[in-house]
Amino acid sequence: MKIEFEHRQAAHCESGVTSNLLRISSQGKITEPLAFGIGAGLFFAYIPFMKINNGPAIAFRTLPGHIFNRTCKSLGIPVTRKKFRSKEKAEAFLQASLDKGQPVGCQVGVYYLPYFPKEYRFHFNAHNIIVYGREQDNYLVSDPIMENTNTLDRYQLERVRFAKGALAPKGHIYYPDGGADITDEQIKQAIKSGIKKNVRNMLGIPFGFAGVKGIKSTGNKIKKWRDKLGLQKAGSYLAQMVRMQEEIGTGGGGFRYIYAAFLQEADAWLPGNGLAEVSAIFTQAGDLWRTAAVQAAGIYKGRISSQQDFDLMGNYLIEIAELEKEAFLVLKKIKWQ
Repeated sequence: MKIEFEHRQAAHCESGVTSNLLRISSQGKITEPLAFGIGAGLFFAYIPFMKINNGPAIAFRTLPGHIFNRTCKSLGIPVTRKKFRSKEKAEAFLQASLDKGQPVGCQVGVYYLPYFPKEYRFHFNAHNIIVYGREQDNYLVSDPIMENTNTLDRYQLERVRFAKGALAPKGHIYYPDGGADITDEQIKQAIKSGIKKNVRNMLGIPFGFAGVKGIKSTGNKIKKWRDKLGLQKAGSYLAQMVRMQEEIGTGGGGFRYIYAAFLQEADAWLPGNGLAEVSAIFTQAGDLWRTAAVQAAGIYKGRISSQQDFDLMGNYLIEIAELEKEAFLVLKKIKWQ
């Protein structure tokens, strides 16, 4: 049983899944950058009390599932979403969805995905794929970050859908539930809504762990890590930051590039609002995140280890915070035409 489905590679799993699942109802107009921006996907959070792979949780995007939910909600598209305690019920629901011709998104853990290169397999449970058919005991899988489609047998798919640990997926399955074709006016309004939501998320959270305040606060913390944590633990924390930034999905710099692409596309939908100019600031922020990752990797690998090296790393994040604050303040002041 195989549904007619076009696999398209994307930069990030959830925004790729979202755009691929919405391709038919949007006549291909909902690109990956539009899905990411409408879903207010850009974010930052440093949560030291929550551990992932023995390091602090560091997020460069909004919570898993929010991009898909917000995009569909903004476009007026109903959503079916389920989690399961029973593996048998989870598979039965998956098969029933496929039998009625519905490709579905699934949240999975990456560690046991057999097509993932071994060096990228670690315990992270917020990856997203599309299952679009089955052939005997094999399921047909479109993983947006892969160049080609893949197959998983029943056991392999069950194993990743019920991976254990932080953000355990619990058989999480979701898809847009029908609805009429998406109009151009819906897309324009959804773009405005997504930008306003992202502005609130990055500027309006009144705590020092999230948004642009969180980036700046983390930069100041990094300057103290060498003395507070010791070189080994400080290095492992920076390695965690690089892993969350560059290896999980798209990462910190990559998400900034996607958001820049979103603003470029949004400028074509809503001309006269200066969105292309703001896009350039996010590209600059993405470049600086990548520079910071190189600095962090140097400390982790022991090539550099002085207090000056930690100060430089912290200053990169403080500079990024100022750049992103500047960009979101411009977006906040827009009086939409």
